[in-house]
Amino acid sequence: MSEGVLDGKVPPGPIEEKWSNHKFDVKLVNPANKRRFHIVVVGSGLAGASTAATLGQLGYRVTMITFHDSPRRAHSIAAQGGINAAKNYHNDGDSVYRLFYDTVKGGDFRSREGNVYRLAEVSVNIIDQCTAQGVPFAREYGGLLDNRSFGGAQVSRTFYARGQTGQQLLLGAYQALMEQVQRGSVTLYHRTEMLDLVLKDGRAVGVVTRDLVTGEVRSFSGHAVVLATGGYGNAFFLSTNAKGSNATAIWRAHRKGALFANPCYTQIHPTCIPASDEFQSKLTLMSESLRNDGRIWVPEKAGDDRPPGQIPVEERDYYLERRYPAFGNLVPRDVASRAAKREVDAGRGVGPRQNGVYLDFAAAIERLGRHTIEERYGNLFEMYERITDENPYEVPMRIYPAVHYTMGGLWVDYDLMSNVQGLYVLGEANFSDHGANRLGASALMQGLADGYFVLPATINDYLAGQLGQEPVPTDDPVFVEAEQGVTETVKRLLSVRGNRSVDHFHRELGKILWNDAGMARSAESLEKARAEIPALREEFWNDVRILGDGESYNQSLERAGRVADFLELGELLCADALHREESCGGHFRVEHQTEEGEARRDDEHFSYVAAWEWQGEGAAEVLHKEPLEFEHVHLAQRSYK
Repeated sequence: MSEGVLDGKVPPGPIEEKWSNHKFDVKLVNPANKRRFHIVVVGSGLAGASTAATLGQLGYRVTMITFHDSPRRAHSIAAQGGINAAKNYHNDGDSVYRLFYDTVKGGDFRSREGNVYRLAEVSVNIIDQCTAQGVPFAREYGGLLDNRSFGGAQVSRTFYARGQTGQQLLLGAYQALMEQVQRGSVTLYHRTEMLDLVLKDGRAVGVVTRDLVTGEVRSFSGHAVVLATGGYGNAFFLSTNAKGSNATAIWRAHRKGALFANPCYTQIHPTCIPASDEFQSKLTLMSESLRNDGRIWVPEKAGDDRPPGQIPVEERDYYLERRYPAFGNLVPRDVASRAAKREVDAGRGVGPRQNGVYLDFAAAIERLGRHTIEERYGNLFEMYERITDENPYEVPMRIYPAVHYTMGGLWVDYDLMSNVQGLYVLGEANFSDHGANRLGASALMQGLADGYFVLPATINDYLAGQLGQEPVPTDDPVFVEAEQGVTETVKRLLSVRGNRSVDHFHRELGKILWNDAGMARSAESLEKARAEIPALREEFWNDVRILGDGESYNQSLERAGRVADFLELGELLCADALHREESCGGHFRVEHQTEEGEARRDDEHFSYVAAWEWQGEGAAEVLHKEPLEFEHVHLAQRSYK
């Protein structure tokens, strides 16, 4: 493919009618024919479980692949704070259009309007769907579903189940999935990892997997392939993601021709427990919902190491409330994260390592009573105390930003199909909807919107053209060749027999990305990272040591394959960040900021999606652009003051 302009295939017409009209215009597959189609779904989180359950219920024959021992282990279960929907139950001025506006603005005007409006439109159906499944959303005294506020909005639109929203939503999708497994419409393969995408005549026709217990390499064929495998935040090593979260599925698809869009858009979450030492392997997220009642502050004077209870209110700086009075502690995540970094860098950090800021609930407890705070956040407070041995009812929490969500991912059009025919990408695995920064409580919304409502309505258009065709058999040469490639990669990893562990290389990559391509990036730091990562990758392939073999349960081998992919992805992330000479959302170039330290976009030159095409190992990738047009949201520099 030569460098060119991408078409997102957004339907014409008024934005309020695009989705309804499009659903009418797409081709359909009648119920009797649906059972003749095979679809491979990779990933069992909210997006994957919901789409597999829905497709199975519609009558399609679905193969679901998950590397977990149960779909319930997917990282969606870790989402705490809530899920957005424009129900306007609080009668505070919310609407589908306002959710659409807030999402486009929150993403710093770097998302596709048509997709975002559809997301806001579908959000109202998600809550009804999940409530009917029995998801125990919080309710007000009168029995109506309750809402709370989240960053980047001035209305209460976030539905929640205490601090366990992701878990409860995933259990709802899981029970719908397992019903279809029991009925036979979905065949579920546990402990099975996708290691390659198989193409024939330019179409996605299946995947190659490896059984993580036995080491068996096996192919699965289908009329279409759906990837719902999450994001790539673990490229930074220290992140809020589960240790198993990885980018292998989408990266292997990228190597087969799927365009990778906006890899530099990585989100730093402001509400994470600070690292306690240099040897930590995982960071723990505290829900953004805590910012509803917690006030964020630091001592006014640098180096003030008094216990927080001994620092008078007049000697505290509630810096978010001071700088952003209209939104206060509920500014978007990228804004709150950079503000915290600024305070710590200025010497006002708190805690044993001076690497955090305070999130204080004293005023809320005094105003509402401890019982109310326990009802809202009790399990989160308990988790914090178990990790830090500090009681947040009595002393403020300590928080600091950490890598969380990734807005970049495989490029998809309005139908959620990548540039590779027959390859669909859902949830965090695609680049769609969130632009340069995701608003809190919108990840669960997108995953369920894509899985329950969007893909089941759009995939028919592609499948209808294949009626009467059988899936490509797994003994076809394209599958045989792909299986051989996977087997050779496994053998290559095992044959290195070097001296360094897999985690050593992953940690070193994480340090490079965090220091040089993290919350603040510059041309100098990014060039430095681009020089260091290839050297680290070469060292990895010459000095990594993987114990065990390829015919048994071998987590070291699993991680090695994923780290190999992260090493390549990290280099693309830096290249994308270097080419984008502006600051927007989670992408902050220090050369492009206002006098007040806020992000400065360049709409004239960078109002587009940057989608990259793989050219082979060691070769520079080719950039393709999808222009972004804003007909309904006026382009403006973001302000939360």
